[in-house]
Amino acid sequence: MATRLQIDVDDSVLLRVTHANLKTFSASVRFSLQSTVESVKEKLWRKCGTSVNSMSLELYDDTNSKISDLTDNSRPLGFYSPLDGFRLHVIDLDPSSVTSVDGWKTLHWWRNTQFQKRTTTNAVVSFEEQHVLLDGSGYILFMFLIWYHYVITGTFRKFKEKLVSQNPSAFEPKITDNYMEDLCAHIKVGDRCEVEPGEKRGVVKFVGRAESLAPGFWVGVQYDEPLGKHDGMVKGVRYFDCPPLHGAMVRSDKVKVCGKLCSYMLKLLHC
Repeated sequence: MATRLQIDVDDSVLLRVTHANLKTFSASVRFSLQSTVESVKEKLWRKCGTSVNSMSLELYDDTNSKISDLTDNSRPLGFYSPLDGFRLHVIDLDPSSVTSVDGWKTLHWWRNTQFQKRTTTNAVVSFEEQHVLLDGSGYILFMFLIWYHYVITGTFRKFKEKLVSQNPSAFEPKITDNYMEDLCAHIKVGDRCEVEPGEKRGVVKFVGRAESLAPGFWVGVQYDEPLGKHDGMVKGVRYFDCPPLHGAMVRSDKVKVCGKLCSYMLKLLHC
């Protein structure tokens, strides 16, 4: 079993990293406990290809029990108390990511397009090119090189945008505009609430779609303490007003709304 004594003598931790889309991916990576969650994501991006903005992290202990979701990018990793041997699980929220099924379809489509261009234009295809385009082992190597080029060099998104412009119907978003609308039905502006992870308390300031964020419904929360990321403005769009670093936009499944009696008692406590 892991021991917490290591935190006092070492400011780093060795975690096993897994990926929801890459079932065979597993790596042991050492992280500084002082690194922010955002820095951890940047380090993982270079290893698995999932972009920082599309990455969600889950922390599991050495018995495979889930401890927490690492949703606050500004928090240091040590805030979640990880120990050597714990598992950090990566979830890619981008349905067209290179790690997703659609991402691999993109590479397959590109490979087939290139082969069709070669053969339909009567171009001379060398033996080496035939081996890469047609043979199984060469094809695997080819796909790996494409993945390496577009993921490690950070140009896959531009590559994907070019393909989308050429064939828009092949890249329809999976997240609908009504995503999590049902969970927002019981959440009203002015409700006292608690946001996971971390049991951060505050008041609901916004409920609805957010044009500057991903599709679906969002909940804007003003925290009681400066645990947020903004003042109600996200990517140039203002959704509500609150003091700096008190605001957050979260999904409704992370929000627990207090009842009327709970809200009344909390208001008394803050008077």
